[in-house]
Formats: sequence, structure tokens, C-alpha cells
Amino acid sequence: MLPWSEYPVTTVLQESDRAAASAAAPADSEERILGLYRAHLSKGRATLAELFGSHMETASEGAWLTTSDGERFLNAGGYGVFIMGARHPIVMEEVERQLRTHPTATRILLEPTVAQAAEALVSVMPPGLDRVHFALSGAEAVETGLKLARAGGFRRTVSMKGGYHGKTMGALSATAKEVYQAPFRPLVPDFLHLPFGDADALEAELAAHPGEVCVILEPVQGEGGVIIPPAGYLKKVEELVRQYGGFLILDEVQTGFGRLGTWWGADAAGVVPDVLLTGKALGGGVLPVSAAVATRKAFRPFDKDPYVHTATFSGQPVLMAAVQGAIRAMHEEDLVAKSARLGAELLPKIAEIAHRNIPDLVVDVRGQGTLIGLELIEAGLAGELLIELFNHGVVANHSMNGSSVVRFTPPAVLTATDVAFLLNSFDLATRDLVKGAATMPEGGTKSAAR
Repeated sequence: MLPWSEYPVTTVLQESDRAAASAAAPADSEERILGLYRAHLSKGRATLAELFGSHMETASEGAWLTTSDGERFLNAGGYGVFIMGARHPIVMEEVERQLRTHPTATRILLEPTVAQAAEALVSVMPPGLDRVHFALSGAEAVETGLKLARAGGFRRTVSMKGGYHGKTMGALSATAKEVYQAPFRPLVPDFLHLPFGDADALEAELAAHPGEVCVILEPVQGEGGVIIPPAGYLKKVEELVRQYGGFLILDEVQTGFGRLGTWWGADAAGVVPDVLLTGKALGGGVLPVSAAVATRKAFRPFDKDPYVHTATFSGQPVLMAAVQGAIRAMHEEDLVAKSARLGAELLPKIAEIAHRNIPDLVVDVRGQGTLIGLELIEAGLAGELLIELFNHGVVANHSMNGSSVVRFTPPAVLTATDVAFLLNSFDLATRDLVKGAATMPEGGTKSAAR
């Protein structure tokens, strides 16, 4: 089976046939919605949906999502967004209160929620990171960090092979993936990609350009396939950056906010960057929010001119309510510690099942906290396993920079019953994987386990 991105944008029906069928379908039917995807969105995205039976997700709560036909799926995917599950009551309470009073601000007058959200976010940051710029997407946070570096005089940027930082022009320049970069060249100049984990290669570059280099990297490469660096690597990176007068950006859009079993990967490594990037889970699984959190020195270019880096929806009240709710939920439910405990339980059990059921197909099982990756011997098998997991009621993720890796990012709120369901489904999916090609889900497919 091919990786999903290599499937043709048309499969069985011709476009004209599909358009006619879609037009005749009920307005809220899966067929109608799939037709709208093809007509107005990405045809490739529609093809991906077909691989998973064209199911239509319409509701979510906690660790579970529900489709239009009433099927329920355990959400161990979501690309790291759902550390506290979907529609967490504390986050919803804060957001709903703000919606009823003042969801969007003029950005001219003082507005309390953005100041309060910044205070709450700084309170859980490594010491010294106390200036905040809010944005919407992770890529926007990356752009903010890169612009702070350029404005501070750091004109050369080093990122790591296998790293993923987003797909806007600056972020894409840092994302070392040929298939994503090629259609958009020329990109931002003076970017260099070095091997992740190779401190010697980094030192050579820093030494060749003292006082000029910005280094951006992830504590663990999520989209790279859950690549964990050698022990002490992040601390060594920080030491080298300081030694040669560089600028350090730590991209924690996926790894932060409890995902690794600590508030930040920076905490586990004992590192304080010049800028730490966060997103995904920052909006509590309810709204899209990201942030770049910097030291006072690094943030200085933005202090000089309040209009040098702005965005209309940066810090809007309803988004800031979600941030405050998310941080409150993390504290009140001790979700960082729960993520650590859950990961410590799941990782060895997933590894045991994989090595028992598909020993010849597994390269590695690795993870930190609730960021867990299963590497298979080829990308096609990863695609098949994703489908088999779906057939048994579990949503997981592929890895965009590591296509042979199936990634699990379950919520820290999983119950013991949820954990048992996830492990049982994984056991059944891996057993089915060795029987042959994955069976494509159909609209009415039901899982006996559900």
C-alpha cells in the first residue's frame, strides 16, 4: 500500500460522476460533504478521507470523537492538540463566558484577557522567558521567533534535518523536507540544515560565524517520527550557542504543554532558550492559539515599535480565555504528571505488542511522555496500520517528515478503560496487518470492540 500522499486524486468514479452524485445527495450526507471537499478544498484531502471510509466527524468529548453515523473513535491523534481531550469543561467555561461578553477586541484600548493570559503563560515557562507574542498557528509562532532573531542581528539560521517548523515561507525554510520546499523556491536565504543530535557539526557552523547564527530545533522531533536526541544534546546546544554568541529558538509547538511529561522539553533538558514557541495544546483543544515567549533581551526589537510585528487576531479575548482555561485545567487536573504516568504505561505495552505481533515489520518503538512513535520497515505499512487502527476504533497520526512512523499523541485524560481499549485495538490492528493488505473502511463498518 502506498503512503496516502502518493494516491491519485481520483480513484473509482470520474469527476463528472462524483459531482452528479454529490449534487443529488442530502445536504449533510457524507457523499455531499465529500463532493464539497472536491469542489472547493483539496482533492488530495478528499482522497485521504476516502481511505478512511469517508467518515464524517461531527462531535467530540474528552478522548472520544463521534461520526455522523454514530460510531465512536478513541482519539490518539490530533497532532498533539488534545493533551486535555476535546471540549474540556474548564476551557469551555472560560471560552463561553468570554463569548457572551467580549469575544473580539479593537486592539487599541487596554484589554484584560490578553494581559492575564500572558501572565498565566509566563508563570509556567522556564525562568527568564517573560515576554509574549500571541498568534494563531504554530507556523506564525515560528515566524515570530525567526523575525526576533533577524531583527536582533542573527542573519544566518541553522535548523535540523528531519525537523518540522511549519509551511509559511520562513518556517518552511527551516523545515528540511524537499517535497515541501521544492514548489516554493527560492525560500528565505541563509538557512542551513544540520543532522539532529550532531553537536560537533553545530559547533563548526557557530564557530565559523560567531555572533551571527540563530539555531532553531525541537526537543524531540515530532513530525520527524518521534526522534529523541542523545542524552545531553539540548544542553550542549545551549552551551554552544552561548559560547559563540548565537540565538536559540526552541520549537515546542508539539512537545510543549505537558506532551513530554514535563511542562516543556526545555525543563527536562535544563535549557532556557532566547525564544520558546508553543501552540497546538495551548488553546485547550478548543481554539487555535500559539505564542512565542522570549527573554526581555530577545524581545527588545518588538518593544521599540508596537507595529513592527502585528496580527489582527493576535491576543483576541476569546482566544485568551481558552489559554487561561487550558493552563487552569493543566494545574487543577495535574495533567503534566498524568501525561508522564500515561506515557510510562503505554510505551512498554505498545512495544511489547508490536514486537510480539509484527516482529519482522518493526524497526523501533520510542517515545517520551504521551508522544509515542512506532517505526515500521516501510511507509506503506505505516499507512496500512493507520487504517487497521481506524477499523478497530482508534485514530492515530502519520508523521510528515517520517512517513514510516505511526504516531500516538493520546490525551493525558485517558481512563483505565480508555487505555485498555487503545491497547486492545492496537493488538487487533497489528494482528490484522500481518494478514495482508489493509481492508479499507466502509461507511457502515462497525468495530465489535465498540
